Amino acid sequence: MTEQIATLGQLLDGAGTNWRVFDIGRHITKLDKKQFLAIEQAQIPYPFPLAGHAWLAIQFWDRKASSEPYVWFLKFPVDEQSKLVCASRDHFANMVIEALGNDLTGAHADGKLDNNPYVFTPNANKLAAFNALLKVLLKQPASQYYEYTQLYFSGKLGFENWQSVAIQGIADFALRLNDGKNQAALQQAWEHLPADVLQPLSAMLEHVEIPPAFSEQLLSYAQHAIAQKDTLALCCALRAMSKAQAQTLTAQLVDSILQSDISTESDVLLTIAGRCFNLLTDAERLHIFMDNCAHHQEIAELFPSIFADLVAIPSVRPHLLGLLRKENRSETLARAIGRLFS
Repeated sequence: MTEQIATLGQLLDGAGTNWRVFDIGRHITKLDKKQFLAIEQAQIPYPFPLAGHAWLAIQFWDRKASSEPYVWFLKFPVDEQSKLVCASRDHFANMVIEALGNDLTGAHADGKLDNNPYVFTPNANKLAAFNALLKVLLKQPASQYYEYTQLYFSGKLGFENWQSVAIQGIADFALRLNDGKNQAALQQAWEHLPADVLQPLSAMLEHVEIPPAFSEQLLSYAQHAIAQKDTLALCCALRAMSKAQAQTLTAQLVDSILQSDISTESDVLLTIAGRCFNLLTDAERLHIFMDNCAHHQEIAELFPSIFADLVAIPSVRPHLLGLLRKENRSETLARAIGRLFS
């Protein structure tokens, strides 16, 4: 690494680009530049690690040109305190400088980093959601699939005729929920949507701060799903509400789930841990949640895998470590915790 360049931010600034960075491991979340600098300098832990890595999307474009922005999808390992392993970042920066020099946006840049070990391709849902978000941020038109998707959610095509609805169209629709009549149409359509549409749709809505009126409808829908023991419908509603403006309603749903007959279902527990982790900073809710994980009997590795996932999240970590010292635990939870260290 050159002495002049100590961070990716400096690399991008030095190349004359404007840039912004997002976490895309969990929700797609924009990271503040000051926060990202502190992460790069290992002053603070990475806020949303997943599977031992920071999963980043860095969008950048030449300040002097009006060309389309470039995007790097990068994953870097984090240490046991969830701080960035700076040697990996340095290695990546060296490879960039070697491959591209100081011209990160030139015509020769395409494909030069394809075999870079830190570059990854997000799954289809995440990629579609990110593409949809960028078009909104850049004030560009949605994809060619958007209008057809709007027509589908209006009910005019018949909700059973979903086969021609593109994933990118669903992403554009979800990320433009505030446009025109999109939200009203979706609220009317929701209970009629087949699982083949609900699943990718909820995977897009988990990146959207949906408004309270929609959350209220989904809460009612989800409570009915709990009563019917319909885990698929419940998980879709939970994902759609996970980044909602009204987090009190999402918390209400999680608390209802944790007291229900399906409180130990693996899909439900994994959805809460993966999407609603911010609600597990409440020590009592976390205790109940981990107790439910301990009582799950079908997948032996469920409890240790959820524990490992949550203990890496800086906002949850102290509460989870506090649970290790708590005395009024059930015998099942105490045994499950004991097995972590045996």
